[in-house]
Amino acid sequence: MAIWDLKERNNIVRANDDVKGTKGFFGGGYLSPANNTSIDIVDFVAGGNARDFGDLTTAVNQTGGGNAGSSTRGFIRFGGEGSPAYTTPCEVITLIGGLGAKAQSFGDLTVGASGKGSFSSDTRAIAGGGAIAPGGGAQNVIDVFTIATAGDAADFGNLTVARASSEGVASPTRGVFCGGFVGPGTMKNEIDFVTIATNGNAADFGDLTAARRHSGAGSNQVRGVIGGGQPSPGLSNIIEHITIASTGNGTDFGDLTVARQTQAASNQISILFGGGSGKNEIDKVNIATTGNAIDFGDLTRTYNVHLSASNGHGGLDNSNSINLQRPSVTYMPGSGRALVSGGRAPGLITAIDKIHISTLGNAADFGNLITARRDIASASSLTRSLTAGGISGADTYINTIESIVFSTEGNASDFGNLTVAIYSGNSGNIGSATRGIFSGGHVDPTQGDTIGYVTLASGGNAADFGDLSSVRQDISGASSGTRGLHAGGIGSNTVVNIIEYITIASTGNVTDFGDTSTTRNNGTGFSSPVRAVFGGGYTDPAIVNVIDYVTIASTGDATDFGNLTAARQDFCGASTFLRGIFTGGDTGSNSNIVDYVTIASAGNAADFGDLTDDPRGHACSSDSHGGLSG
Repeated sequence: MAIWDLKERNNIVRANDDVKGTKGFFGGGYLSPANNTSIDIVDFVAGGNARDFGDLTTAVNQTGGGNAGSSTRGFIRFGGEGSPAYTTPCEVITLIGGLGAKAQSFGDLTVGASGKGSFSSDTRAIAGGGAIAPGGGAQNVIDVFTIATAGDAADFGNLTVARASSEGVASPTRGVFCGGFVGPGTMKNEIDFVTIATNGNAADFGDLTAARRHSGAGSNQVRGVIGGGQPSPGLSNIIEHITIASTGNGTDFGDLTVARQTQAASNQISILFGGGSGKNEIDKVNIATTGNAIDFGDLTRTYNVHLSASNGHGGLDNSNSINLQRPSVTYMPGSGRALVSGGRAPGLITAIDKIHISTLGNAADFGNLITARRDIASASSLTRSLTAGGISGADTYINTIESIVFSTEGNASDFGNLTVAIYSGNSGNIGSATRGIFSGGHVDPTQGDTIGYVTLASGGNAADFGDLSSVRQDISGASSGTRGLHAGGIGSNTVVNIIEYITIASTGNVTDFGDTSTTRNNGTGFSSPVRAVFGGGYTDPAIVNVIDYVTIASTGDATDFGNLTAARQDFCGASTFLRGIFTGGDTGSNSNIVDYVTIASAGNAADFGDLTDDPRGHACSSDSHGGLSG
């Protein structure tokens, strides 16, 4: 039975030392003139220079890739080059708690090697390839460890190409090996992948933009980012990215501040590239966007051919997200609060429910709208939720916009007016951290094509943005920090399957994106910064349970995602970067269902909980949807 020192535990919590997704680690490697045992710790949230964390048990370099382990235990060594030259021991560190820790022996590789690429889910750590002879002699062996239980590796399968010093990125279900080398001057650009839960050989994924080894890599659950490394000859500052759930070649992301071999630690939001090639610089990039790295701070030492770890990398599921909010603390902006507002149940209501998306459970009362109404549009920033338009009593179309601050609990206040009175505009947040977008809808006596926008930080009336390609209502909406998507809808008695997009920071008319997987209206949407998900709706003569998705930064047709727990229409969705929820709606009768999906994966929705009422035609917003990534 464990005994807790409550004072010690309180100090850990106050210091955020047990918050998942906040800590990165860099350790081992070569520190001139000898191999190194040191381990540094970096705080993703606080920023600044690294601190000394502890030590490996053995001075060793080329200890493998990074970001393998659970939210509490991280691999800081997979074999490596030491004494003897190519070793099998692996070591782990405890990722929460105090400093001054010593790494612990975990088990052995199946074959002694240096420079193994690595990644993990919550439960399985994978290490592939590696050098087995001086100057080269690369292998294709993939080893697997069960993270919760110390012990030797088991055989997993083989890489498509034998190589050492590759890098790994992962979602909770898939791991990807990137680049590497097979001998002096022979660098590789191959990318291959495995399904983490199932043993077997790797399959071809695509190619990096340039062949290189000793890069740094990290990921959230959707996107993998690979930076720096050693081509032949010289050093590289290239950063590129891939979408983990698909296949294809690397795409340009930006540049590191300094060309070098490096290692990287990641959480669901950022990647820190630390040290390498006689450097101690730490660079930072935002995973969901693209652009050049910025300076973050410095390591305590000039590490080289070292290894990294974190307690929030992309291989971990939602339970390890830094978006989790302890139920005992005051609400924090961006922690995953969703508001479900108004609708008819069956009469018009003013009720506002609150839901914490990152957990499971039933909704709770938040406050009330000024006006009872249905068929409402919504938009939101990190701090503010807006509800716009709709139908009030006596079937009156309204143009009012109401505002609620997420951190308060209470009633809405007046914000301004839409450019025109509408109902059944977009369902799902379209907008960025600064702008909210309201699109289409029914304008008496028919549909409209108007797109309006507001500045979320200040009250005031909407301004004209541009137009849809045709008049329509009941549109599913979603966005990244740069693009807003409009999917499906009905116009002039014709249901459509078109998807169109706008660039949120500008103004202008829509551009064609592609098509949804089925023609439908009265569905809803939500998004991460990378992927938009559209669910449910109506296709004559039936309500549907279809969910499909697109990658927002590209164009093209939607791909099947899975199914809702119950077919329904006239409902709404909200999301964090990781999880989306579908709330209420019409299943043939009004429903209080809340179900959810993990946005980065694909599959059927699962039960989340229930609303306090059973509304349809309501509005949803959240403080952490995909549009807030910019």
